[in-house]
Amino acid sequence: MFGLGWPEVAIITIVAILIFGPKKIPELGGVLGKSLRSFQEGIKKPDEDHHADRE
Repeated sequence: MFGLGWPEVAIITIVAILIFGPKKIPELGGVLGKSLRSFQEGIKKPDEDHHADRE
């Protein structure tokens, strides 16, 4: 995962829990997932529009 080993992931997780608290982590994960999904859709959509213009 992004060239990180398990110790690094564990440290990042602990720091995130300390900063945001255990109740906020699932909310942040959901927001991040939705953002990534819309970003991927945005990348695919211009490609489809660009191919439609050529035809």
